[in-house]
Amino acid sequence: MKVEQKKHTTTIKDTQGNILNFLEKVTTEHNSFKAQNLILDVTQDKEITLKDIKAFSELSKLHKKGKKSFVIVADGIDFNAVPTKLLVVPSLQEAHDIIEMEEIERDLGF
Repeated sequence: MKVEQKKHTTTIKDTQGNILNFLEKVTTEHNSFKAQNLILDVTQDKEITLKDIKAFSELSKLHKKGKKSFVIVADGIDFNAVPTKLLVVPSLQEAHDIIEMEEIERDLGF
């Protein structure tokens, strides 16, 4: 697990390729990141499935309660099949763009 902080955003990259272990580590350490927007980069895991992505639903819900963004970067999944409550994008740049848009919306009171 590689953690990188930039301004109001923390990017956590899965370096092991085991999505369930990664989810467990991030969930365990969530209090360290709860005040930041969060990007979870799981692009290294080429075997990731929609079911694996859905496993992040509870963590996403918990994180969004704190009025912070939660975005997953994944590759090789059907983005149309992802539940609307989860934000999943194919690149880090798109994740940063979404966070910027959500920050603007929060500043405007939406």
